[in-house]
Amino acid sequence: MGVIALCDEWDSPSGNPFFVADDARYNFSAYDVVRKGMPTSMRQGFDNEKYIELQAANIRKRIAQFGGKLYLEFGGKLFDDYHASRVLPGFKPDTKISMLQSMKDDVEIVIAINANDIERSKVRGDLGITYDEDVLRLMDIFRSMGFKVGSVVITRYANQPDADLFRKRLTAMGITSYLHYPIPGYPNDIDYIVSDEGFGKNEYIETERPIVVVTAPGPGLGKVAPLPLPALS
Repeated sequence: MGVIALCDEWDSPSGNPFFVADDARYNFSAYDVVRKGMPTSMRQGFDNEKYIELQAANIRKRIAQFGGKLYLEFGGKLFDDYHASRVLPGFKPDTKISMLQSMKDDVEIVIAINANDIERSKVRGDLGITYDEDVLRLMDIFRSMGFKVGSVVITRYANQPDADLFRKRLTAMGITSYLHYPIPGYPNDIDYIVSDEGFGKNEYIETERPIVVVTAPGPGLGKVAPLPLPALS
């Protein structure tokens, strides 16, 4: 099994896109178009159709390389990514989700949410709703697009009362949920992290499909935590 973090090009410290295409011709950067000040009307910096074609093909290739299971975590929003469309001329706000829709029968989505954000009723600034409500909104949207939403993972769980209430709400709705716990000494105490009291304490997430997409309402919610330990070795 394998893990790929598909980060946005403009988030890359090196300025190069984290892109899985084998052909270097398509590993383009927004640098020439955006940062050198070239007129965007003269040059399109992104080919959506080519991205969907190449990314989907290479994701399937990675599945075969990793024994039939691949875990993906995307940088930025999966849909309605208007920041990306502003920064990279030609990029459509729904390009990433369109790519996943091209192989949706093989995709399963896991949504992560930080228990501390539930407890303090953290609100999405762009939507004005709490993160726990956004989890339910995201589930409805993904399902309306034909995706299987397998479960919700509550990360950094430490018996927060509101997190318990949210989990009960999920159960009442027939939604499977799992608990992942804070790990003392993370990320430096490797021996403890990989022990039964570290990653081993987290509830194992059952998945059925070859592509598992881990997403969340916002940043810093522990999206990488639900990925299986063997894939991180």
